[in-house]
Amino acid sequence: MRIVSPEIDEYLSSLVQVSPILEHVASEGTELNLPLIDTTTGRLLETVVLLTGARDVLEIGTANGYSALWMARSLPRDGRLISIELDPNRARLARKHLEEAGFSDRASVIIGDAALMVHKVAGPFNVIFNDGDTQQYPQLLDRLVSLLRPGGVLVTNNVLLTSEVFSESGTPSLQSLNGTEAVASYNKQLASDSRLVTSFLTIRNGVSISVRKPSGQ
Repeated sequence: MRIVSPEIDEYLSSLVQVSPILEHVASEGTELNLPLIDTTTGRLLETVVLLTGARDVLEIGTANGYSALWMARSLPRDGRLISIELDPNRARLARKHLEEAGFSDRASVIIGDAALMVHKVAGPFNVIFNDGDTQQYPQLLDRLVSLLRPGGVLVTNNVLLTSEVFSESGTPSLQSLNGTEAVASYNKQLASDSRLVTSFLTIRNGVSISVRKPSGQ
Protein backbone atom coordinates (compact mmCIF):
# COMPACT_ATOMS: atom_id res chain seq x y z
CA MET A 1 0.00 0.00 0.00
CA ARG A 2 1.31 3.45 -0.97
CA ILE A 3 0.59 6.05 1.72
CA VAL A 4 2.03 8.88 -0.36
CA SER A 5 2.42 9.08 -4.11
CA PRO A 6 5.43 7.44 -5.80
CA GLU A 7 6.49 10.89 -6.99
CA ILE A 8 6.79 12.17 -3.41
CA ASP A 9 8.61 9.00 -2.34
CA GLU A 10 11.08 9.41 -5.19
CA TYR A 11 11.59 13.12 -4.51
CA LEU A 12 12.29 12.64 -0.81
CA SER A 13 14.62 9.71 -1.52
CA SER A 14 16.50 11.81 -4.06
CA LEU A 15 17.39 14.31 -1.33
CA VAL A 16 19.29 11.67 0.66
CA GLN A 17 22.92 11.11 -0.28
CA VAL A 18 23.69 7.40 -0.11
CA SER A 19 27.16 5.85 0.19
CA PRO A 20 28.32 3.29 -2.39
CA ILE A 21 28.03 0.41 0.08
CA LEU A 22 24.46 1.38 0.97
CA GLU A 23 23.63 1.54 -2.74
CA HIS A 24 25.14 -1.92 -3.24
CA VAL A 25 23.28 -3.46 -0.28
CA ALA A 26 19.99 -1.87 -1.39
CA SER A 27 20.46 -3.25 -4.93
CA GLU A 28 21.25 -6.65 -3.53
CA GLY A 29 18.09 -6.50 -1.42
CA THR A 30 16.03 -5.71 -4.52
CA GLU A 31 17.58 -8.62 -6.43
CA LEU A 32 16.88 -11.00 -3.53
CA ASN A 33 13.39 -9.56 -2.92
CA LEU A 34 14.22 -8.71 0.68
CA PRO A 35 11.89 -6.46 2.71
CA LEU A 36 14.26 -3.51 3.13
CA ILE A 37 13.47 -0.01 4.35
CA ASP A 38 13.86 2.86 1.89
CA THR A 39 16.45 5.64 2.03
CA THR A 40 14.04 8.05 3.74
CA THR A 41 13.51 5.63 6.61
CA GLY A 42 17.23 4.90 6.70
CA ARG A 43 18.00 8.58 7.14
CA LEU A 44 15.32 8.77 9.85
CA LEU A 45 17.04 5.94 11.75
CA GLU A 46 20.41 7.63 11.39
CA THR A 47 18.88 10.87 12.68
CA VAL A 48 17.34 9.15 15.72
CA VAL A 49 20.67 7.51 16.61
CA LEU A 50 22.46 10.86 16.39
CA LEU A 51 19.70 12.80 18.16
CA THR A 52 19.68 10.45 21.14
CA GLY A 53 23.46 10.22 21.31
CA ALA A 54 22.92 6.47 21.22
CA ARG A 55 25.66 4.10 22.31
CA ASP A 56 23.48 0.98 22.44
CA VAL A 57 21.10 -0.05 19.65
CA LEU A 58 18.94 -3.15 19.22
CA GLU A 59 17.40 -4.16 15.90
CA ILE A 60 14.73 -6.78 15.28
CA GLY A 61 14.97 -8.05 11.69
CA THR A 62 18.36 -7.65 10.01
CA ALA A 63 17.70 -8.85 6.45
CA ASN A 64 21.01 -8.22 4.62
CA GLY A 65 22.11 -5.46 6.97
CA TYR A 66 20.83 -2.39 5.13
CA SER A 67 19.13 -0.69 8.09
CA ALA A 68 21.91 -1.79 10.44
CA LEU A 69 24.41 0.03 8.23
CA TRP A 70 22.40 3.26 8.49
CA MET A 71 22.46 3.07 12.28
CA ALA A 72 25.96 1.68 12.83
CA ARG A 73 27.64 4.50 10.98
CA SER A 74 26.26 6.99 13.52
CA LEU A 75 27.41 5.05 16.57
CA PRO A 76 30.63 5.92 18.38
CA ARG A 77 33.47 3.45 17.93
CA ASP A 78 32.82 2.00 21.38
CA GLY A 79 29.07 1.75 20.76
CA ARG A 80 27.22 -1.47 20.10
CA LEU A 81 24.48 -2.56 17.74
CA ILE A 82 22.86 -5.97 18.21
CA SER A 83 20.65 -7.17 15.37
CA ILE A 84 18.46 -10.29 15.54
CA GLU A 85 17.76 -12.24 12.34
CA LEU A 86 15.91 -15.54 11.93
CA ASP A 87 17.35 -16.49 8.53
CA PRO A 88 21.00 -17.70 8.66
CA ASN A 89 21.64 -16.77 5.01
CA ARG A 90 20.45 -13.20 5.53
CA ALA A 91 22.51 -12.98 8.71
CA ARG A 92 25.60 -14.12 6.80
CA LEU A 93 25.09 -11.39 4.21
CA ALA A 94 24.56 -8.76 6.90
CA ARG A 95 27.74 -9.74 8.75
CA LYS A 96 29.68 -9.55 5.49
CA HIS A 97 28.39 -6.06 4.69
CA LEU A 98 28.98 -4.76 8.22
CA GLU A 99 32.55 -6.04 8.07
CA GLU A 100 33.13 -4.51 4.63
CA ALA A 101 31.87 -1.16 5.96
CA GLY A 102 34.26 -1.34 8.90
CA PHE A 103 31.54 -1.74 11.53
CA SER A 104 32.20 -5.29 12.74
CA ASP A 105 33.77 -3.80 15.89
CA ARG A 106 30.46 -2.26 16.95
CA ALA A 107 27.75 -4.33 15.22
CA SER A 108 26.86 -8.00 15.66
CA VAL A 109 24.13 -10.20 14.21
CA ILE A 110 22.43 -12.88 16.33
CA ILE A 111 20.62 -15.73 14.58
CA GLY A 112 17.36 -16.81 16.17
CA ASP A 113 13.67 -16.17 16.78
CA ALA A 114 13.22 -12.62 18.03
CA ALA A 115 10.45 -13.69 20.42
CA LEU A 116 13.02 -15.81 22.25
CA MET A 117 16.19 -13.81 21.68
CA VAL A 118 14.87 -10.54 23.13
CA HIS A 119 14.84 -12.26 26.51
CA LYS A 120 18.52 -13.17 26.15
CA VAL A 121 19.93 -9.76 25.28
CA ALA A 122 20.92 -7.36 28.03
CA GLY A 123 19.81 -3.74 27.90
CA PRO A 124 19.28 -1.00 28.38
CA PHE A 125 19.29 0.41 24.84
CA ASN A 126 19.07 4.00 23.63
CA VAL A 127 17.37 3.01 20.36
CA ILE A 128 15.42 -0.08 19.32
CA PHE A 129 14.34 -0.62 15.71
CA ASN A 130 11.49 -3.13 15.42
CA ASP A 131 11.30 -4.38 11.83
CA GLY A 132 10.82 -8.13 12.13
CA ASP A 133 7.83 -10.41 11.72
CA THR A 134 4.74 -8.23 12.19
CA GLN A 135 2.82 -11.13 13.70
CA GLN A 136 5.23 -10.98 16.65
CA TYR A 137 4.80 -7.25 17.24
CA PRO A 138 2.19 -7.46 20.04
CA GLN A 139 4.04 -10.10 22.04
CA LEU A 140 7.37 -8.26 21.71
CA LEU A 141 6.26 -4.83 22.85
CA ASP A 142 6.43 -5.21 26.61
CA ARG A 143 9.93 -6.70 26.49
CA LEU A 144 11.17 -4.06 24.03
CA VAL A 145 9.92 -1.24 26.26
CA SER A 146 11.58 -2.84 29.27
CA LEU A 147 14.88 -2.87 27.35
CA LEU A 148 14.70 0.89 26.64
CA ARG A 149 16.45 3.48 28.77
CA PRO A 150 14.27 6.33 30.04
CA GLY A 151 14.32 8.76 27.13
CA GLY A 152 15.14 5.89 24.76
CA VAL A 153 13.39 5.60 21.41
CA LEU A 154 11.52 2.63 19.91
CA VAL A 155 11.14 2.96 16.13
CA THR A 156 8.73 0.51 14.50
CA ASN A 157 8.39 -0.10 10.77
CA ASN A 158 5.27 -1.19 8.83
CA VAL A 159 2.69 0.21 11.27
CA LEU A 160 0.41 0.98 8.31
CA LEU A 161 1.05 -2.36 6.67
CA THR A 162 -2.20 -2.44 4.69
CA SER A 163 -5.34 -0.35 4.52
CA GLU A 164 -7.08 -3.09 6.53
CA VAL A 165 -5.12 -1.92 9.59
CA PHE A 166 -7.44 1.09 9.73
CA SER A 167 -10.57 -1.06 10.12
CA GLU A 168 -9.31 -3.71 12.55
CA SER A 169 -11.35 -3.23 15.71
CA GLY A 170 -11.55 -6.70 17.23
CA THR A 171 -9.20 -8.13 19.82
CA PRO A 172 -8.45 -11.73 18.80
CA SER A 173 -5.98 -13.77 20.83
CA LEU A 174 -2.30 -13.19 20.12
CA GLN A 175 -2.01 -16.74 18.86
CA SER A 176 -4.59 -16.16 16.12
CA LEU A 177 -3.41 -12.78 14.86
CA ASN A 178 -2.50 -12.47 11.20
CA GLY A 179 -0.10 -9.75 10.07
CA THR A 180 -2.72 -7.04 9.64
CA GLU A 181 -4.49 -7.84 12.92
CA ALA A 182 -1.16 -7.95 14.75
CA VAL A 183 -0.16 -4.51 13.49
CA ALA A 184 -3.55 -3.05 14.38
CA SER A 185 -3.29 -4.53 17.88
CA TYR A 186 0.29 -3.32 18.25
CA ASN A 187 -0.62 0.23 17.23
CA LYS A 188 -3.33 0.32 19.90
CA GLN A 189 -0.83 -0.95 22.46
CA LEU A 190 1.65 1.77 21.50
CA ALA A 191 -0.97 4.50 21.65
CA SER A 192 -2.25 3.45 25.09
CA ASP A 193 1.02 2.45 26.80
CA SER A 194 1.47 4.84 29.72
CA ARG A 195 5.25 4.33 29.59
CA LEU A 196 5.51 5.79 26.09
CA VAL A 197 4.82 8.89 24.06
CA THR A 198 4.21 7.76 20.48
CA SER A 199 3.93 9.53 17.15
CA PHE A 200 2.86 7.78 13.94
CA LEU A 201 4.44 8.94 10.69
CA THR A 202 3.17 8.36 7.17
CA ILE A 203 6.53 7.30 5.76
CA ARG A 204 6.47 4.42 3.27
CA ASN A 205 4.49 1.66 5.05
CA GLY A 206 4.17 3.72 8.21
CA VAL A 207 6.72 4.32 10.96
CA SER A 208 6.05 4.94 14.63
CA ILE A 209 8.43 6.69 17.02
CA SER A 210 7.91 5.98 20.72
CA VAL A 211 9.89 7.66 23.50
CA ARG A 212 10.06 6.01 26.91
CA LYS A 213 9.09 8.48 29.62
CA PRO A 214 11.41 9.04 32.57
CA SER A 215 10.39 7.16 35.71
CA GLY A 216 7.54 8.80 37.60
CA GLN A 217 6.01 10.57 34.60
